[in-house]
Amino acid sequence: MTPAEGTEWQECLVEDAEVGTLSGELMQIGVVAERVGLSLRTIRYYEEVGLVAPTERSPGGFRLYPERDIQRLRLIKQMKPLEFSLEQMRDLLTTVEELAAASDGDAERIGELRDRLSMFQVIVDARIATLREQLHRTEDFAQLLRAPASVDGPLDSRGGSR
Repeated sequence: MTPAEGTEWQECLVEDAEVGTLSGELMQIGVVAERVGLSLRTIRYYEEVGLVAPTERSPGGFRLYPERDIQRLRLIKQMKPLEFSLEQMRDLLTTVEELAAASDGDAERIGELRDRLSMFQVIVDARIATLREQLHRTEDFAQLLRAPASVDGPLDSRGGSR
């Protein structure tokens, strides 16, 4: 990955963190779950562990979330299959939010935050390489299963390996 590609990835994260911050629309947890593609239980769990919190509650006690939290949940959802720990998720979310809030005059702080994002990029790249290798092994196995079972085939008639 080139430095420019790394910067684009980081800028997209920051842009995602900035989306909807001026919008006053609040959504109930059911709407949020549908938009993000997470279960209500999962969103409540992320609330319980401190990754997201409803901005307020309706008079009926329903959790209400702004667009900013929907973007946060989408980012969490992307981190999950990459096996980020809760602490890594929390750190990345904080970094993205701090970078979005940083003033242009604080170049040193922005540089530190971009360095932290770069660290996450290294983690993501390593996990992508691992996933590609797993996919390759899985495709090899699927091909093995597609081979006709015969005396000359990779599996004997009992399904065991030769």
